[in-house]
Amino acid sequence: MALPAPVPAVGVVCLHGDEVLLIRRGTPPRQGEWSLPGGRIEPGEAATDAAIRELREETGVEAHLTGLLDVVDGIFPSAGRHYVLIDYAAEWLSGEPVAGDDALEARFVALDQVEALIDWSETRRVIALAVARRTPG
Repeated sequence: MALPAPVPAVGVVCLHGDEVLLIRRGTPPRQGEWSLPGGRIEPGEAATDAAIRELREETGVEAHLTGLLDVVDGIFPSAGRHYVLIDYAAEWLSGEPVAGDDALEARFVALDQVEALIDWSETRRVIALAVARRTPG
């Protein structure tokens, strides 16, 4: 089966102290797995605006984007999906995580628990990248 054209989407690595904000996905692909908040970029919407909007919709959290981390191909043949994921680093500003939109759960997770909770190696890699690029302070 041929995949449809890639869909532009965003992901947000929102750090708060020694924790990262994660959601448990409520829809395919990777349904039920822990992941980063994010989603599709709407027509006419800037990628950075989409990142802030998706973070708010899925978790209720407000954050400040601190930079672009990477662009990742999320190719999921079993779900018939191909996303071009634009991943941003962010620092928490306010709000307690509450699952919304298509997230089943949302919570801050200790950075030392990321390896055990997250199945997809690309998600683990971009979280590590965000932590490595974080400005001490």
